[in-house]
This record gives sequence, C-alpha cells and structure tokens, in this order.
Amino acid sequence: MKNAHRFYESRLALLICTCGVIAAGLLLRRYGYMAGLPFVVVKYGGSVLWGSMVYLLVEAIMPARRRNLAVAIACGLAIVVELLRLVHFPALDAFRATTAGALLLGRVFSLWNIACYVVGIMLAAFIVRHVRVRGRPCEPVCGP
Repeated sequence: MKNAHRFYESRLALLICTCGVIAAGLLLRRYGYMAGLPFVVVKYGGSVLWGSMVYLLVEAIMPARRRNLAVAIACGLAIVVELLRLVHFPALDAFRATTAGALLLGRVFSLWNIACYVVGIMLAAFIVRHVRVRGRPCEPVCGP
C-alpha cells in the first residue's frame, strides 16, 4: 500500500510540475519581451518548455521505471506534432487559428523547434531523475 501511495504521489507531483511548466510558457509568451528577455529566449524558450511539458505528461502516465521509453515517446510525439504543421486542411487550419491551436500545435514547421523540444525533453528527464522528494531519492518510485 505504501508503494501505491508513493506511485500516485509521484504522478501528482509530475502533473503539478506540468502545470508549472505550462504557466511558465504562457508567462514567457505574454511577458518575455516586456521583461527584456532576448528574442532567442522568448522564441525558442517556449519550445523548450513545450517539450518539457510533453515529457512530464508522458512520464505521468507511464508505468514506473520506464523513463527511457518515456523519453522516446515524448520525442516521437513532439516530432509528430511538428510534422503535423506541414499538413493543411480547413478544420485543422481553423483550429490552428485559435489561441489554443497555436499553443498546442503551432502554425509554422521548424526544425529548430524539434531541436528545442528534444532539449526540453532531455532537461525535464534529467531533472525528474535527480529531484529528491522529502529528502528521499526518487528512485524507489521512478526507477534508475
């Protein structure tokens, strides 16, 4: 029972972190230039955060101890979403024209975005592996 509690506790922590990453991305998009951040940080920082968000969501739904698979799935999803930008049909383009569509799917294909997604995924995976919860290593729940 104790392991089940820790398992759900770690999933909840990942979902809370996901919400934090989403908030950071929205703040960066809205206030990045006003805060005096350079163009590169505002432009590509959002993509790094988006990749981190994808990884955290995949990690939250994956069984424990499958982190390498979570990284691979997150990279695959991020690349598929970026490639989807090359596909155009009226309903999809109408969704992309909305704020939610622009944030979730984007509008313009970019290889730089794929690179940023991978960086974000790797950073999030590294952080999740090395975070300690209440002074305990994450390994009993998350795996090596």
